Amino acid sequence: MSNGEETEGFQVMGVTIKYPTTETYIKRKLTKKKKDNKQIDSIVTSIETIVADIEDLPEEETAEEVVVDTTVQKVNVPDFSKIDTSKIQRIAYPENKTEFLAKLKEQFKKSHTRIIHYGDSQLEGDRISGYVRNRLQGIYGGNGPGFIPIKQVYHQLSADVTCTDNWLRYAAFDPTQSRFEHKKYGVFTTLSRFTEPLTVPLDSINVDSLPVVAASFKVGYSKRTYANFRKFSKVTVHYGNTVMPVGVKVFNNDTLIKQDSLKVDSLYHALTINLKQTPTNLRFEFTGKVSPDFYGLTLDSPTGVTLDNVAMRGASGTVFTKLSEPNYSSMVNNLNPDVFIFQYGGNTVPYLKDSLGVTNYCRYVLANVNWVRRKAPEASILFIGPSDMTTSKDGEFFTYELLPYLNEKLKATCLSNDIAYWDMFHAMGGENAMEHWVDQGLAGTDYTHFTPKGTKIISELFFIALYLDLSGSEPQASEMKEQINENGT
Repeated sequence: MSNGEETEGFQVMGVTIKYPTTETYIKRKLTKKKKDNKQIDSIVTSIETIVADIEDLPEEETAEEVVVDTTVQKVNVPDFSKIDTSKIQRIAYPENKTEFLAKLKEQFKKSHTRIIHYGDSQLEGDRISGYVRNRLQGIYGGNGPGFIPIKQVYHQLSADVTCTDNWLRYAAFDPTQSRFEHKKYGVFTTLSRFTEPLTVPLDSINVDSLPVVAASFKVGYSKRTYANFRKFSKVTVHYGNTVMPVGVKVFNNDTLIKQDSLKVDSLYHALTINLKQTPTNLRFEFTGKVSPDFYGLTLDSPTGVTLDNVAMRGASGTVFTKLSEPNYSSMVNNLNPDVFIFQYGGNTVPYLKDSLGVTNYCRYVLANVNWVRRKAPEASILFIGPSDMTTSKDGEFFTYELLPYLNEKLKATCLSNDIAYWDMFHAMGGENAMEHWVDQGLAGTDYTHFTPKGTKIISELFFIALYLDLSGSEPQASEMKEQINENGT
């Protein structure tokens, strides 16, 4: 107490111990926007019902080869009798919505549709991407998990890829690593090598003194992932920047099926193995004095939907303009993606200080999206905004002050530049919703990342929003009223 007034703390040995006064506690309670948790629970409950009906991750099974059958596909469309779609946060489109959607629908009607999903740590371990991929493949066909790195830095459930200990990993977005001057990180923004990069020009080295290095990796389907991902017949190794001869042998169950040399030049190349059956033990062996840069693997099927998960821990979507244009263009021409999904914003939220910072960030993101778009001008682009994120003050949790403004600014920026936008922030309930998601076990105690259960919920919300627009099968108002009455919500 001081002069009869409450203070918000006291000093102990030079340290201030804070606590809210009665006045400030009541003020925060009054100013904090109260969430209608019943509304959040209502939409989550209906989505949980759908998620429960989706094929879940399977139990361990025998390691028999999986035969790829592209003629049989499980169709798993949403059951709208269980969903009140009026509560689904819909995708927002630019002014040319009709043309945008017509093009997007045509892209999904192709014999093979490739989607590249870029994002931050919310995507690590194939989260969100994996769920959406499984849903799309269940409807539009397709098999395989798409992109998988050779050297992995986080747990990967979508496929079994194991490499020898001498593989190293480099990422364009990793702030702990110096970027290579050549800027050649490929479309997936990372690369793996089995020898360390040269620090001096090759012509200044006595190459005869360099040892021959052997390295290998194995590829097989995962027994712990969705059935669609356990079937793939096309395995492609993406590589480039090969400065010295490198031999490669490919074995399938210890039977040599291919022996070759990698192309020695500075360009991007793809080594593809086509199989009749999904491999359980496909082994690539390399020998050479200097490793090429390996941009990763793609495990695909020739038809249906492929969705590549490209997770960038700590990234904010501003790395693309720092990549090599010729290298990226060559690889994107080979992959031929139809759709790009960008999911960024969360990592910049804690560092935003004012509206100018928000404006500058949106400008940087747009410059990077446009950089990618110039390499694939026919691709459709969707942007997923940040989720709600909370910070604490004196024991109370609040949405970061500038997050709602960032969300609206990102949306406006996208829509005015022919980019569709899905508002994840409002899809999960808007301001101060994250606290309730944490309380319900749908998000972690970092108040940022979704739990496995929460990941499925938010992923299904996005998928339904996309499916409603792709299929045009949204229930009519009369059907919606009947469904709402039946569900009691």
